[in-house]
Amino acid sequence: MTVGEGPETPAPPRLRRDARRNRERLVAAAHAVFAEQGLEAPLDVIARRAGVGNATLYRHFPTRAALVDAVFRDQLTGTMEAGERARRAPDAWAGLAGYLDAVFATLAADRGTNDLMTTRLPDVETLGAVHAHNRETVDVLLERARAQGSVRADVTTEDLLFTLAALGRAVPPLAVAAGPDAWRRPLALFLEGLRGPAHEPRPLPGRPLDEEELGQVLGEMGPHRARPRDGSTGGAVADGAT
Repeated sequence: MTVGEGPETPAPPRLRRDARRNRERLVAAAHAVFAEQGLEAPLDVIARRAGVGNATLYRHFPTRAALVDAVFRDQLTGTMEAGERARRAPDAWAGLAGYLDAVFATLAADRGTNDLMTTRLPDVETLGAVHAHNRETVDVLLERARAQGSVRADVTTEDLLFTLAALGRAVPPLAVAAGPDAWRRPLALFLEGLRGPAHEPRPLPGRPLDEEELGQVLGEMGPHRARPRDGSTGGAVADGAT
């Protein structure tokens, strides 16, 4: 220690090898279960799939929010990076359309990511930063696009964020009914509605849903949609339980 410096701060203790392995198993299991069942999946299912007990899960992750943050931090950070790239685009419309394409590709990745980004979940540190950055990105791009005449003048940030959240919730059931890229058509339809008066409408990508597929999507979006069975007997374990 150099003269005049204060006492050195001790380094945080490293997790024992077995504890670190348990944490990695829990994160991997949680990612898989959240992808299948969404963020309301029972935490005891996650512990069982990781091969540990509930007490071990809660030693590493005292709350559901802490587990969610650990699982999705990298994906959420990637969304913020996409926003930064979009802001640097010379053409604001191209930046906005590219950004929303990247966001929806993330929403289509799994149910857990979709739940996380289209709803509000308190106490997830990374999520708060992502929501704030997303709003700022949309604000910046809409203002520039209005100035460039590529977006209609009466569209607000709240208009766009609300519609995107509602459309985003439909992405997983759309994938089930009509394929993994089925979200591209309704997103393109929404984007066409944002364009300024000088824009020449483009054909929509993909194909429209048929009546049966629409019924399937609406059923999947309802409160009684089936979840994969994984030995669970009921609802989610209360956060912090042992």
